[in-house]
Amino acid sequence: MSKTDLHAEVAIVGAGPVGALLALRLAREGRQVVALEAREARSVPRDARALALSSASLAMLEDVCPLPPGAVTPIDRVHVSQQGFAGRTRIDGADLGLAHLGAVVDYPVLVAALEAALEQAGVAVQYGCRVAGVDTLSRYARLRLANGGTLTARLAVLADGGPLAEALPGVLRRVHDYGQCALIAGVKFDQPPAGVAFERFAAAGPFALLPHGDAFVLVWTRSPADAERLSADPAALAAELQQAFGDRLGFVREVGEVARFPLALRQLNRVVSRRTAMIGNAAQTMHPVAAQGLNLGLRDAATLADLLAGAADPGEAALLARYAAARRVDSHAVVGFTHSLVRVFDGAGAPVSLARGTAMTLIDALPGLRRRFAGHLVFGV
Repeated sequence: MSKTDLHAEVAIVGAGPVGALLALRLAREGRQVVALEAREARSVPRDARALALSSASLAMLEDVCPLPPGAVTPIDRVHVSQQGFAGRTRIDGADLGLAHLGAVVDYPVLVAALEAALEQAGVAVQYGCRVAGVDTLSRYARLRLANGGTLTARLAVLADGGPLAEALPGVLRRVHDYGQCALIAGVKFDQPPAGVAFERFAAAGPFALLPHGDAFVLVWTRSPADAERLSADPAALAAELQQAFGDRLGFVREVGEVARFPLALRQLNRVVSRRTAMIGNAAQTMHPVAAQGLNLGLRDAATLADLLAGAADPGEAALLARYAAARRVDSHAVVGFTHSLVRVFDGAGAPVSLARGTAMTLIDALPGLRRRFAGHLVFGV
């Protein structure tokens, strides 16, 4: 983008999955949209993450962006258990009348598909464009670009950009460092996934095994010291996983490249400011234990798109207030649930394990409770 003053009806900072969903929805309705993305065009990130999407999230994305054949691995059942103590929960798509509870897709594959969809839809995306700051005025928002240019818009939406939101009037970010890291690696057992995802509360930390083709993606919460040690020693990781998971799927036969990420909760005290709205990672980032971060962000984007439909002024204060109110319950419930899982249930010892086992057994034994719990995970609160 050159050093000139440009204007758009809606400017979106970040063209990842959440920002791209919003841009595609708004463009389909005839809105003039500009998306600003820091990475270069067609430089799809090399990223170890495999994204667990609920069936509702997958439907949102496929509504605007067909995914390539074979890119999606369905999740038909989620099996939740704990190491060394009784208690388990099984959640099936049939609990909600769904063919699949969700699916797993590689982050780079999804980003590439969305980039192609944005191009095909004619959405103006400025790649290699970093935003240095946002000024909110009564009639428009002004985005100050790192190259010296500016872009004004009737509504600015931050889907990414972290510190940008914190500089807005009245916006504060709550940060809680868990002092943990997420270990991520591809894992193969003797048996293939068969559509089942596993969530296990292990003594060393909770982990998820997400079906990914004929293998799994492991996401394991460990201490920083453990994460550093195991990321350098796949054989040790395989041995500790085998001990924590048992032989339900046979032996661990292969562990791929291991990545690690520090874990923290970041949540804004408010998701709107004058002429500006925050969605996705700009509004909240959370622990991956319940795989809800991206699903929550996509619901942010879909809700904002719904509210903007037909609005004469997309940055009107009353409209943004309705967006904040519409997202309050879902956002706080999911963030609170995830944080509670980490703080309360990520623990060892008989009292915690017995309470955890009782809770899982109740959810499993009571169909109404199980359906409600599953519904919240798939569709939000």
